[in-house]
Amino acid sequence: MSLNLENALSFFQLSCGRWRSQRSVHHLLHRRAEAGGSLIVVEELAADDQRLRELAELHGQDPAGLVGGCWVRWSASMAWDKAGEDHTGESVIGLIPTDQRGREGILLRDLGYAEKAPASSRFCMDERDGLLLSTDYETMSVWERFAFQGPNVRVRSSTVEGLSNNASFCIETRCDNRQKERPGASATAGSAATSAPALSLLGW
Repeated sequence: MSLNLENALSFFQLSCGRWRSQRSVHHLLHRRAEAGGSLIVVEELAADDQRLRELAELHGQDPAGLVGGCWVRWSASMAWDKAGEDHTGESVIGLIPTDQRGREGILLRDLGYAEKAPASSRFCMDERDGLLLSTDYETMSVWERFAFQGPNVRVRSSTVEGLSNNASFCIETRCDNRQKERPGASATAGSAATSAPALSLLGW
């Protein structure tokens, strides 16, 4: 199955819903892999949503440049968790394109992926409609790629360099029992794709 995603906003619109995914993290220091899973819920936010406007102002960006965004919630567990350790959270994400097609720009978060602080990433979409993110934090840099394998299956790979060094791969499966069909995110298929729900990842 191939998807035609016009821009980054279409990518995020197709990402809305409930997801479960399976995650494997390779810790370079320990030379070992750790498995984990979580449930993720993604809800679309309109460009004029007050949460997005506040997010843009937090990052010193003009809210008028926003085209939309989403609110993400997650609940996760990892194999090496200690008793009482909690991996739940939520984050507001906003998109500010810097090109006319909306395939490159700035992604704003009120809670980062590698460090729990507001984060700003550069995004671009590659020739296969994958979404690439690069984020520089205080103590590390993160590169991520998200890609749909169909409207109900998404994969994610990431590398973290700096204070912590690891690489991870996730497979996410939609679990809200409905395929997202939105303008700019049309699917063409030679055969139908079905997938059983898996476990899931640690948010965005």
